[in-house]
Amino acid sequence: MMETENAYMEPKNYVNRELSWLEFNSRILGEARDKTIPLFERLKFLSITASNLDEFFMVRVASLKDQVHARYHKPDIAGLKPEEQLARIGVKTHELVALQYSTYNRSLLPALLQHGLQVICGHEELTPTQAAFADNYFRENVYPVLTPMAVDSSRPFPLIRNRSLNIAALLTRKDGTGETEFAMVQVPSVLPRVIELPDEGDGMRRVILLEEIIERNIQALFLNYNIITAHPFRIMRNADFSIDEEEAEDLLEEIRKQLKKRQWGEVIRLEIEEKADKHLLKYLKRELSVENDDIYSIPGPLDLTFLMKLYGLEGFDGLKEPQYQPRPVPALMNDDDIFANIRKGDIFLHHPYQSFTPVVDFVRQAARDKDVLAIKQTLYRVSGNSPIIAALAEAAESGKQVSVLVELKARFDEENNINWARKLEKAGCHVIYGLVGLKTHCKITLVVRREEDGIRRYVHLGTGNYNDSTAKLYTDCGLMTCHPQIGADATAVFNMLSGYSEPPTWNKLSLAPLWLRKKCIRLIRRETANARAGQEARIMAKMNSLCDKEIIANLYEASCAGVKIDLVVRGICCLRAGVPDLSENISVHSIVGNFLEHARIFYFENGGSPEVFMGSADWMPRNLDKRVEIMFPVEDPGIKEQVIHILQVQLEDNVKAHILQPDGSYEKIDKRGKELVMAQAQFCREADAMARRQTESTSVFDTRVFVPAEAPRD
Repeated sequence: MMETENAYMEPKNYVNRELSWLEFNSRILGEARDKTIPLFERLKFLSITASNLDEFFMVRVASLKDQVHARYHKPDIAGLKPEEQLARIGVKTHELVALQYSTYNRSLLPALLQHGLQVICGHEELTPTQAAFADNYFRENVYPVLTPMAVDSSRPFPLIRNRSLNIAALLTRKDGTGETEFAMVQVPSVLPRVIELPDEGDGMRRVILLEEIIERNIQALFLNYNIITAHPFRIMRNADFSIDEEEAEDLLEEIRKQLKKRQWGEVIRLEIEEKADKHLLKYLKRELSVENDDIYSIPGPLDLTFLMKLYGLEGFDGLKEPQYQPRPVPALMNDDDIFANIRKGDIFLHHPYQSFTPVVDFVRQAARDKDVLAIKQTLYRVSGNSPIIAALAEAAESGKQVSVLVELKARFDEENNINWARKLEKAGCHVIYGLVGLKTHCKITLVVRREEDGIRRYVHLGTGNYNDSTAKLYTDCGLMTCHPQIGADATAVFNMLSGYSEPPTWNKLSLAPLWLRKKCIRLIRRETANARAGQEARIMAKMNSLCDKEIIANLYEASCAGVKIDLVVRGICCLRAGVPDLSENISVHSIVGNFLEHARIFYFENGGSPEVFMGSADWMPRNLDKRVEIMFPVEDPGIKEQVIHILQVQLEDNVKAHILQPDGSYEKIDKRGKELVMAQAQFCREADAMARRQTESTSVFDTRVFVPAEAPRD
């Protein structure tokens, strides 16, 4: 590796991870600005950029601030120290926020008005009839919920919850005594933030935000005071927490404690209305200990995630993309049970184009099948009312051996996972709370069944979570198999997770943090050696993020050896593409569409005998070194053809794809004069065509032979 280290590991060859993430969020913002997209979909994309930015600050920016406080000066792979990263992030984020609100104020609001929906931007704009409605709504619905908080010698500055929306005010006593005082009220999250105003008969629908109604009536909360000024503000706190798992006697209880602390971490960002009084801002800045660079003056409503509520308004279906209904899986469109179908051959699942129901049915049928002896599963993120959890509980209650690894450290899902873990334990499941020092991120289910010819193991392996809700929004792949070697490996995985029993060898599966890094590097280097020997050499890979320095260095070396490398990376990418004498044979595509690209697929040419893998891990240090991950081979010829087809279509996308430029920016493809290819739309059509073909077939149909749809592309 010395040659690779010396030639390819210089900081100039890498992009900073955090700045790359901001580029990704800018690509999402680009969808909000794209006037060819239905208007309400643009609202959704703008909402997503706001939600993403919140999490970015609470975790990534917070972590960098922790490093600065700890006087940690080690540079990242791009050569930037923590304080340098924060400075650049600040500049980029202020630019991003300015563009968010320019999009909202100058593009989306006028477009909404044109289509019959007015968002009242200030309570001063209300007509007398609307004002009367707002005041009555305040008295009946809002006032009883509010808790006004004044600050004086006996009442200290209140603790303000992370991400809560508040209204701050400066007051003076009506009797003229005393100095100017500070007070605030939290906008209650238990009430709807978007309130529709009465119809005035002009065909226009109008909405107002809850904080505007409260601000209009704030005098009612401080009767003995005059209100000098009042403005909404919002803070972001450090929500990243670390746990000494070696010292924590009860991991469950320790995480509960840390979740409470998350609400009161260091303030790392203050958002306040742009027209806010300077004295009020100065007071908040002092009390919250916020630096100028961390203050964002907002020219519009704070927290644009409310746009998702606006998206949910009824009556505007014509301004939204038609909701896609996942199609059935052809291999399961018969009267056989799921185990009989898996015995016929491996089954490929492509979500959300194909239904997630077979995965739920796999667990549910296993729970009710008298011949099933055991069910073992890993859970990272599950839905609020998970049918999989219900099936596992049912299986345990019926006497089956049920083992579930519930990862308590799944960020922002910790509380949800704690609740599910308790429920499963009460039902009689053996619950494992992850491994010390590692997150268990792999997606695997093992069903052990007694059959006429002995014990058979059925396995589901996936690239995404066992979450029936997000499976309708995230693109993921899954494989159902009863291959004996995969079954043996699956047993070994669960034995390792529950009892630290590590097998001497593995048959088909590659696990992190044990061997996955070495496996990936070995596969890349094999392509490099083949290229140097004059053989066919190509790599295609799809993932969420790429920021592992060793992987990237080996990709650079492969590129310089002549390997053609095409990457589909949705989000963070620390690799520089198209740089002469470094990465001129590497292309990076990022697709931002209606569905969130989430699958991980890896293709290696292997001298004309291609190998294809799927898995749960991105090429990131945390996935390869700090998580339990699984990469599995795709060996069935028909399924392999389908998976390669997914990569090829995504690389042909010229509508939603952005191409990474050598300077780290992304550009959309010039479509003029080209046949339009939109991968996600094409996969929808293909799933529909495959299901329809199976329904209409009157003869024996090989459901495992993939035939791409003949329908014209968008």
